[in-house]
Amino acid sequence: MTAYSELVAWVGSMDPARTAKERPDGWQFARFDPARSRRAAVLILLGDHGGGPARAPLEARPDDLDILFVVRASSLSNHPGQVAFPGGAIDADDADEGAAALREAEEETGLDPNGIEILGMLPAVGLPVSNYIVTPVLGWWSEQSPVRAMDPAESELVFRCPVSRLLDPSYRRTAVVRRDGFVSRTPAFLTKDAVIWGFTAMLLDEMFDELGWTRSWDRAREMPAPL
Repeated sequence: MTAYSELVAWVGSMDPARTAKERPDGWQFARFDPARSRRAAVLILLGDHGGGPARAPLEARPDDLDILFVVRASSLSNHPGQVAFPGGAIDADDADEGAAALREAEEETGLDPNGIEILGMLPAVGLPVSNYIVTPVLGWWSEQSPVRAMDPAESELVFRCPVSRLLDPSYRRTAVVRRDGFVSRTPAFLTKDAVIWGFTAMLLDEMFDELGWTRSWDRAREMPAPL
C-alpha cells in the first residue's frame, strides 16, 4: 500500500460526525470554553519530497514525502514564533473547512490551491489558549508550486520537512513547559529549520501513530519548550 492510499483509507475511516475532541486539561495552562469558541481550519499538506509529480500518488512511500509548515511571526498575540500548519479562522464566505484551509494556505505561503487534492477532514480539536475549535484538513500536493512567507506580520518562515526526518527517533523529544507550579508536556520534533512542539506536534504525533508510521522513540528524552 502506498502512502497516498494509506492516507485516503485513514481519513476515510473517520467518524463523519467529526465531533470536536478536547485535549487533556493543563497541556496549555488553559481550559477550552466551547461556548465562546471560534472555528478554524489548518492544512496538513503532504507531497512528494522529490518535488515532482511522477511518483505521487502511485508509488510514494511515507519516507518519500514531506509536510508544509509555517513559523508564526513573533509579534502575534497567539502562539508567537511557533511552528504551525498553514491555516486560520473560517470566514463566513468559506464553503467549508477545506476551502478555508486552502484560502489561508494560499495567503500565508503563496501556494497554488489548484494543485492540491483535499483528502478529507480530521476530527476537530479544541485549542484552549486561543479558544478555537480547529479542524485539520488533510491534503495531497499533486501539482506542487513554490512557497514563501507572504506576510512577515503573519509568518516569519515557510518550510517543508521530510517525513523521514519527522519519524526518525533521534530527532524526537518531549517538550516541557513549567509555569506557576504546573508542568505541560507535548511531543516535539527537531527539524533543521525549527522545533515543532505544542499543538502542531500533538497533531503530527497522533497522525503518525494512527497511520502506523511511528518508529519507537524515547518519550523520556525531554527538552525545554522553545518559548
